[in-house]
Amino acid sequence: MKLPNQLQFLLNRLRERLWVKPLVACVLSVAGVALAHFADSMPIDWKIPEIAQGSVIELLKVIAASMLGVATFAVASMVAAYASTGQSATARAFPLVVADDVSQNALSIFVGTFIFAIVGLSATTNDYFGRAGRFTLFMLTLASLALVIVVFVRWVDRIARLGRLGAVIAKVEQAASDSMVRRSRRPCLGGMAAFGPVRGLAFHSDTSGYLQRVDMAALQRIAAARKLRITLAVVPGSMVVPSRPLGYVLPDDECSDAIGPELLRGAFTIGPLRHFDDDPRFGLVVLAEIGSRALSPAINDPGTAIGVLGSVCRILSEWARQDEADAPEYELVEVPALSVDDMFDDVFPAIARDGAPMIEVAMRVQRILGELGCCGQQQMRAVARRHAGLAMARAERVLDFAPDLEQLQWRYRDFWGAAASAQGCHAGGKQHGEHQPRPDQLA
Repeated sequence: MKLPNQLQFLLNRLRERLWVKPLVACVLSVAGVALAHFADSMPIDWKIPEIAQGSVIELLKVIAASMLGVATFAVASMVAAYASTGQSATARAFPLVVADDVSQNALSIFVGTFIFAIVGLSATTNDYFGRAGRFTLFMLTLASLALVIVVFVRWVDRIARLGRLGAVIAKVEQAASDSMVRRSRRPCLGGMAAFGPVRGLAFHSDTSGYLQRVDMAALQRIAAARKLRITLAVVPGSMVVPSRPLGYVLPDDECSDAIGPELLRGAFTIGPLRHFDDDPRFGLVVLAEIGSRALSPAINDPGTAIGVLGSVCRILSEWARQDEADAPEYELVEVPALSVDDMFDDVFPAIARDGAPMIEVAMRVQRILGELGCCGQQQMRAVARRHAGLAMARAERVLDFAPDLEQLQWRYRDFWGAAASAQGCHAGGKQHGEHQPRPDQLA
């Protein structure tokens, strides 16, 4: 079942809080002990074996003693994985690692089982249960123990990968891809596309930060009630400052009612950080940061940058293969469409700049841009060609080994032709012949 956008946004923020699931597990643990006591009050002739109180107490003691240590170990391992994420990848990927369901579920079950054991032990030693209650508590204890074993084995496999660079890149790619698919289905957030010059009375934010979410349904209700049309000047991910407008209000007719800006501001969620939910470009920015960090002299890991470029190619290819978009839901709200130029600017300049001295990275940049240019979307082809020329110009300024440069030029001409290659060389301040023999490396 598809959740409303506002509820989904709140649930995603709760997933980034480590205390939520352990708290739920603790409540369920106490409820389990209460269920065992409730079994004593059921008017049923229980045909069940007699469970000695001492055996239940001993079992609960073992679980209580071990679960505290396991939970402490889990927290220490997760903190180490989170620290590794910031050091090896980028701090912007931290919310995705914290929201890992397997790790959160494991911690919740460890803490919940510890609380269950403590509460059950206290109740049992005070003769809180009868025959049916002890049997129910014993069965719940065995079920909890089996669940802990299964979850622990699965969690050990996950925690070994959680903070690793490859796992972080995969999480960022998945988050960016999901956001990109949602935006391709609703390219204007469910509203109408904004075209032409901006008209109307501007309204501004009273705070600074990043736009995290727009309540399109609320804006539609306001516009319908006041007989207005609203045009947004920002989209999720945009930097918001009081000096620049959030949008513009244009009366539909002479009967339109006046509206205060504070009513409109309530539909905009502004915070200090960007989120992946409604901001496809943020995923691209985070991938570019990971790739650029890998290319720094201190790390010198071109393989990671090449992997990042592969992720970028898959994400942008998803955008190029846009299926038919959903019909607009909010016909009184106009929203700027996502810009292909901006998406390419988020990724390729940084990686092309830092990877220009490395032939393997420069070759992969040309390959990815060339493949994106062949996607069939005219606008994306024009933008990819522009970035390929810029990347070629950067590489020509720093590559001083002639065979490497010749190989890169051939890769560029493979996708854009000899004339385009000549233009790229002029942009870089160098020239080369249009009819050079193809290197053996590309044969």
